[in-house]
Amino acid sequence: MLLAAVLFLFQASWAAIPLACYILGCAMASFSPQSGFFLPVVSRGDTGRRAIALTFDDGPDPLTTPLLLEVLSKYETKATFFVSGQNAFMYPELIRNILSGGHLIGNHSCRHDPFLMLYPYHKLYREIEAVQDILIKFDIMPLAFRPPVGLTNPKLGPILNRLGMFCVTFSCRALDRGNRHIDGLAGKILGKVQPDDIVLLHDVRPKSEKGVQQWLHEIELILSGLLTEGYAVVPLDELIGKPVMKRTD
Repeated sequence: MLLAAVLFLFQASWAAIPLACYILGCAMASFSPQSGFFLPVVSRGDTGRRAIALTFDDGPDPLTTPLLLEVLSKYETKATFFVSGQNAFMYPELIRNILSGGHLIGNHSCRHDPFLMLYPYHKLYREIEAVQDILIKFDIMPLAFRPPVGLTNPKLGPILNRLGMFCVTFSCRALDRGNRHIDGLAGKILGKVQPDDIVLLHDVRPKSEKGVQQWLHEIELILSGLLTEGYAVVPLDELIGKPVMKRTD
């Protein structure tokens, strides 16, 4: 803004150049899950170990989440579930099962609207707070918020500060579009995963019932592949060095 003001003194049209660059930079930052342009963002760990954390978004889902919990138990793996408020409200037993399995729960907004970051302040605040109100009935309070699609905006930081929360995104994903594209899911993750990655996956059902078994097979391939490649799959709070949720009981 200062540069634009200075240029305006010499030639009014020149002021548009830094302003356009600033607007472009803001737009690009909004679409970068690892960008801390608008607020501090945790997108990976800093352990220096060959360790990663698995996170699952958009659930819980009564068809796929129980199957996923069985596979995670089989591999003695703990994950973090970033749940939507509406699903947590509809399927309370699944929330209890996630917690009883020793997994962590984070806030993923109430309705998972991909246009959430276009909401005005009060509506965005309520979308996040509503999930907290639902989950406190399970004697937990998420501290980590993951925005839908990983998008952020200037309003999010003050809202999370007000709620005592922080933003967690991810550093490794397969671009599965919420399990709409599960072909080769394991290969995509294993081909790009790096130490200290926060891996983004989803626990909502694919389009067909046959797809559920394929998805489950891909999850098993990811877990076995990570072990073969010498990765430790650790809870998210261990990877990032700060609590993801707290117990209120």
